[in-house]
Amino acid sequence: FARRAAPPHPSHVRMKQRVASLGMYDHGPQQAANDRLWNEIARILGARGIKGVPRHLDRSRTVQTLWHDPDLLFGQICGFPLISDPSLKLRVLATPVYDTPASGLGLHRSFLVARHDDAPTLPAYRGRAAAINGTDSNTGMNLFRAIVAPLADGGRFFGTVLHTGSHRESVAAIVRGDADIAAIDSVTFAAVKRDSPEQIDALRILATTAESATPPFVTSRTTPIEAVAALRLALAQVVADPGLAAARDALFLRDIITGGTERYAPLRSLEIEAVVAGYPDFL
Repeated sequence: FARRAAPPHPSHVRMKQRVASLGMYDHGPQQAANDRLWNEIARILGARGIKGVPRHLDRSRTVQTLWHDPDLLFGQICGFPLISDPSLKLRVLATPVYDTPASGLGLHRSFLVARHDDAPTLPAYRGRAAAINGTDSNTGMNLFRAIVAPLADGGRFFGTVLHTGSHRESVAAIVRGDADIAAIDSVTFAAVKRDSPEQIDALRILATTAESATPPFVTSRTTPIEAVAALRLALAQVVADPGLAAARDALFLRDIITGGTERYAPLRSLEIEAVVAGYPDFL
């Protein structure tokens, strides 16, 4: 009889590598800042014996794809899909606090923007071209829909809706004249103003939306509880570390506060109110 091979010793079993992402705010100088934060988070996790911690952030896939990855160790998600997409299996770790205009204690808003030389009031954009970064976006669609819903007639307000894929592309579309109006979250607005001030100079703010909780930091529900605890500890440490002040400033990150999905329940209420007003779809 052939001898059955002995199972490998646990020390020779390679721990499955998990993934990390900070793709919500990761443009230009934000990338180096996110890398710096993640390097320190990964170091803290490693020091606490957490296995499978990735060395680098995953920028090879969209954030939407990563949200569905059961191996997601650390990420950040828009609040609207968090509470509206039942296929997502995520645990909220904490909520970031951003130091930008129209942002508060774990809250932010969107600015409705148009070209500086265009009409100054929202009703004047009936039948015009709107830009949204995606139908699953809270700041680019859900908050936008909520403020437009009272003005909609027969389930429509805009003539056309351009899907740009990102807030920055929505800004560029307005500047180019491909769209007339969009809702840009206050954190992205501040980043564009810092990085590309000429684009913001070409815009006017028509209105400000209702406030909502900022995009939370999350992990997959498959993440072991000891890793969840280590992640929360690491977040508390990186937000207090004076050596990371420059990285936090680049991300406008002032603090990180605890909380769960309950902070995002009001986003579903905004959706329901738009449906009741006869404006279920962004048109």
